[in-house]
Amino acid sequence: MMPGGLSETKPATPEVQDIVNEVKPQFESRENRTYGIFKAIVYKTQVVAGTNYFIKVQVSDTEYVHLKVFQSLPHENQGPSLVSFQTGKTRDDPLTYF
Repeated sequence: MMPGGLSETKPATPEVQDIVNEVKPQFESRENRTYGIFKAIVYKTQVVAGTNYFIKVQVSDTEYVHLKVFQSLPHENQGPSLVSFQTGKTRDDPLTYF
């Protein structure tokens, strides 16, 4: 993968689910609602000065959201940060740069 480019779509790993779990409160506060389901499905990464994760997350039986999460470099000792998101997605919507 070239720096700055998006990786291939990969199935979510336990590590990606951990990132999703960490940013869930940020997402719920910005959306002003809570979600019973918040399951990472697939993701892409972009290497910057850290890593941007683009993650498709299932939030109900039929509704999905796309999250853009920034994870700083390990030596900076900071948790993941929700950069932006897109709501109203379906299972079949492709995960793209936003």
